[in-house]
Amino acid sequence: MNPKFRYLYISIGSLLFISLIVQVIITYPEVNPQNVLLNALPSLLFFYLAYKTYHEKKDSELM
Repeated sequence: MNPKFRYLYISIGSLLFISLIVQVIITYPEVNPQNVLLNALPSLLFFYLAYKTYHEKKDSELM
């Protein structure tokens, strides 16, 4: 994966996570776990993509 998109993925994932927290705060008494999970999946996806772009290749490792 292209490492130049790492910061884009991190920023999008952070914005989605912040919006998830705001949604939970707004709907606090009746928080729907299924709704929280569905809103958390896109942020987890972008954090995973950011993780996959960070790959440090070490030539000294044996496979």
